[in-house]
Amino acid sequence: MDRFVFFGGKGGVGKTTVASAYGVQCARDGLETLLVSTDPAHSTSDVFEQRFDDDPAPVDGYAGLSAMELDPDEEVERHMRDIRRAMSDQVSPAIVNEIDRQIELAHRTPGAYEAALFDRFIDVMRESDDYDRVVFDTSPTGGTLRLLALPEFLQSWVERLREKRAASVDLFEKAAVGGSEARATLEDDPIIRRLTERKETFEFAGRVLAEQAQFFLVCNPDDLSIAESHRAVEDLREAGLTVGGLVVNKVAPAPDEGETGTGATYLRERHRAEQARLDRIHAEFDQPVVAVLEQRAGADGTALLGALTDELDLDTAVDPQQA
Repeated sequence: MDRFVFFGGKGGVGKTTVASAYGVQCARDGLETLLVSTDPAHSTSDVFEQRFDDDPAPVDGYAGLSAMELDPDEEVERHMRDIRRAMSDQVSPAIVNEIDRQIELAHRTPGAYEAALFDRFIDVMRESDDYDRVVFDTSPTGGTLRLLALPEFLQSWVERLREKRAASVDLFEKAAVGGSEARATLEDDPIIRRLTERKETFEFAGRVLAEQAQFFLVCNPDDLSIAESHRAVEDLREAGLTVGGLVVNKVAPAPDEGETGTGATYLRERHRAEQARLDRIHAEFDQPVVAVLEQRAGADGTALLGALTDELDLDTAVDPQQA
């Protein structure tokens, strides 16, 4: 199994509980494990009945397991502060106010959330040397896919910006000063330096996602969830991320033999329909179904977590080349 493991899927399929159960399983198997929630709903705190924030904290009652929750709003604010600080150091005071105005506008544009969360997401991967396994509970599929598709897109975009900036500085210096002094100015240009740093960041993210990450889709046995999973598999494949398999969650149990009445009839019909959809999932997806988890009436929090951990039974061993 890869060092970084992602669980994602359509909203409401139970991926937070599944990701948490896998984190518990890894910790029980002796791995120092970090569970990271990038889902704005942040149900991780509810699952463990313990509050988490942006810093990893030990999970009470689970040796070897830590958890953290990335706050999207806080990450956007932090991202904008960093940009404002970097730009203010690189331009004349006369246009600082205009930069502040543009940054505030950028804060409100589509994509600000993904860009900010992506930076923090990379920080977590870079700072995870103390952990054998990092488990990501991701936001619903669409947002996750936009996030994971960023490295390749942003890397080429930043490279074009670097080339344009270098050409602009070079022309300006030839007209203004020339000689060796111009070369030194080009090499020390703060904007080129900043763009180079960003390019290296995206290269790191792209390399780790391609070589050390594995994605599991959590779905329910219903038509909408199956259709969403098909789209997700294709999009993840295009993003270069390995799809390790599917976890089918919230499957209705079969009623006991001889049970009668309205409730038993309903449950029997639902069970039959879901088993047919489960057969569809096995037939239509190239990826294996790695776990089928039954729904439990009235179970939540740590009780549900314990039951799913025993049922999930995914591989936890870390690839020796990534250890």
